[in-house]
Amino acid sequence: MTRARAGRKLATAALFGGTGLGVLGGGTVGLLKLQAGHARNKIGVSDDRPPSPDGVYGSGLPGEPVRFVMLGDSTGVGYGMLRAEDTPPALFGEGLSQIVGRPVEVSSQAVVGAVSTDLAAQIERALPSAPDVAAIVIGANDVTHAHLVSGAVAALGEAVRTLRAHGCEVVVGTCPDLGTVRPLPQPLRMLARIVSRRLAAAQMISVVEAGGRAVSLSNLLQRDFWTAPSELFGADNFHPSAAGYASMVAAMLPSVAVAIGAWDDDEESAVFPDGVVLPVSFAAAEAVATAGTEVSRSEVAGADRGPRGRWAALRVRR
Repeated sequence: MTRARAGRKLATAALFGGTGLGVLGGGTVGLLKLQAGHARNKIGVSDDRPPSPDGVYGSGLPGEPVRFVMLGDSTGVGYGMLRAEDTPPALFGEGLSQIVGRPVEVSSQAVVGAVSTDLAAQIERALPSAPDVAAIVIGANDVTHAHLVSGAVAALGEAVRTLRAHGCEVVVGTCPDLGTVRPLPQPLRMLARIVSRRLAAAQMISVVEAGGRAVSLSNLLQRDFWTAPSELFGADNFHPSAAGYASMVAAMLPSVAVAIGAWDDDEESAVFPDGVVLPVSFAAAEAVATAGTEVSRSEVAGADRGPRGRWAALRVRR
């Protein structure tokens, strides 16, 4: 079976049901849930939170501020950071202001421990500020709490549709590869890798169908976090360090800039030099395996769909 075909099967399974546990016996499922409980206790969650990153970045620049909102889980919060400027919302605000040459007004509604179904409440809090663009990072807790992947994907798709209906562009960083998390014992770590990659592929399909852009984080974090865990993981060996958060933001920031029309596509890399267009399920399978790949809507000969579904473009921007 080819990588693309395997990826499509995983994505389809994730979209239409299952957690990845269905093929396992009851005893194995019980062991995995016991391991997950021990791992969560070992990782722990502190009541400490970074200082609020909310505010205006690039305040000396001309023009009306771009309104940016961060949604998602502890990765969106910047859990473990002691300084606001090291958190993803602040990194997005500072980086985006430099790209667009305008101030960026940042609001973070991400919540530690959030799962995909929590996005609706976050969006309700965010909409009064009329955001221009949102970045979402979600999915890890859906995997570690053994939630239905299909339910998580549906909630994310609805979140994207709601934001787009209110005129807000959306960029989603997909679920990271949890097979890189050292506190997870085997066989839990192996299953976490399978389910998190399945979720990431399904997230891409759902996000593109809803009108957003999806950026693959799974392979990026697998490669960087596994080879340099002491640099890119924080003290709990689960959440990213400052360098890890910066690596994630660097992968997503160009897509955020593109979403608001502030990026020169001449700067694209040669990985997918012409913006390769594939059916969205094929595109998702390719993107999961290529760090930092964006998947977004596209057309072929003026049509947005072909015999195998919606067309999607793959791009890697630096």
